[in-house]
Amino acid sequence: MIVEGWEGLQAVDPKIAEKQQVDKDDIDRLYLRVFASDDGAKLLTHLRSLTIEQPTWYPGEDASHGFAREGQNSLVREIERRIKRARNL
Repeated sequence: MIVEGWEGLQAVDPKIAEKQQVDKDDIDRLYLRVFASDDGAKLLTHLRSLTIEQPTWYPGEDASHGFAREGQNSLVREIERRIKRARNL
């Protein structure tokens, strides 16, 4: 079936959607396995201390520094989000 218009952009074969969900769940579980170990937990704490727990910008700095720092923060937040999702599977 061909769906025209904007709705067609959202149309996904159910088999493809299911495979994508399984792949996402597998990756989330991988994050959990890696960062649930003692070493992984220490590493995540270290990453947090370098990123999220630091200021993203200081007065007098170029604004682009803040944008770059937020990019770093978002990577740590993504790791934490995936770990949380895996714990809820």
